[in-house]
Amino acid sequence: MGHTCNSITINAPYDLVFDISNDIARWTQLFGTEYKKAEVLKKEGNLITFRLTDDEGSSWVSWRLLQKDKYFAYAQKQDPLFPFEYMKIIWLYTPKADNQVELTWIQHFTMDKKAKFNDEQVEGFINKHSQENLIIFKEKIEEAASLK
Repeated sequence: MGHTCNSITINAPYDLVFDISNDIARWTQLFGTEYKKAEVLKKEGNLITFRLTDDEGSSWVSWRLLQKDKYFAYAQKQDPLFPFEYMKIIWLYTPKADNQVELTWIQHFTMDKKAKFNDEQVEGFINKHSQENLIIFKEKIEEAASLK
């Protein structure tokens, strides 16, 4: 079983951090070069179904449940699951003093037995990319906050 947990503190109001970080269409900017396409397929209340296409052209559908009043978002990869058996993602938002928010990404997964990489290898990959991407999130959201 694979598990990662990465955090960063963003100097911006909670509403702005939550809204920008969960704006799926902006993920092509917020995740650097990781996604070349991010499209919302369906939105029903606080449940979003979306498709991501990575820089290699692979696409998959996931769903995301936004719980803004409870300071978290929960997501699962849906189709295709491969190379995972399952992938669950939680984003926690912890308000801090002086309009700061700690954004924590938790990923819990198991790789498919036929996948090229095992859980431990993918943990390393996810940790590296999460840390890089959280820095981009911080920069983009703080930039948006300075414009308000």
